[in-house]
Amino acid sequence: MSVEQRAKTPCLPPRWFIRLAWSAHRGVYRVFRGRVGLWRPRANSWGTLRLTTTGRRTGRPRSVIIGYFEDGPNLVSLAMNGWGEGEPAWWHNLQAHPDATVDLVDGPRPVHGHAATGDERLRLWTRWREIDKNLDAYAARRPSDTAVVVLEPTVGTADPLPHG
Repeated sequence: MSVEQRAKTPCLPPRWFIRLAWSAHRGVYRVFRGRVGLWRPRANSWGTLRLTTTGRRTGRPRSVIIGYFEDGPNLVSLAMNGWGEGEPAWWHNLQAHPDATVDLVDGPRPVHGHAATGDERLRLWTRWREIDKNLDAYAARRPSDTAVVVLEPTVGTADPLPHG
C-alpha cells in the first residue's frame, strides 16, 4: 500500500471506544432529561436524534441516538453499526416494526421507517458523501451494504409504541 493510499484510508477508533462513546452520549441525554444530547443538522453536517423502536422479540420500547440529515420532511440515517459487522439492533427492530418515534430538538415525531432503494438510495448516499468525505472508505470496511434508512413522518397516527 502506498503512502498516498494509506493517507486516504480513514482510521476508526477501537470498537470498545465507539461503544463507550455511544453509552456516554445516551447517559448525557438521560441525565439532562433530553435537554442536552440532540442537535439539528447543519448545511454540511449531520445532527442527532433519539429513535425509539419496538423490540422485535420483546415488543418493548428500545431507544438509541443516531446521526441523521433532513431530506425535505424525511429524516435520513445509516444502519452502520459503528462501521462494524452486522446490522444494528435498531435497524432489525425497525424492519420488524416500521412505526417508531423520533425525539428531535423541537420535540417528538411519529415516523415510519424503510430502506431507500434504487435512485433514492443513490441520491441519499451521495448526500451523505457530501457530509462525510470518508463515507465510501468506512462503508468498504463492512462485509455487507450499509442500509440508507428513511424515516417518514406519519400524520394523525396513534402512538405506535407500547408503554409500560
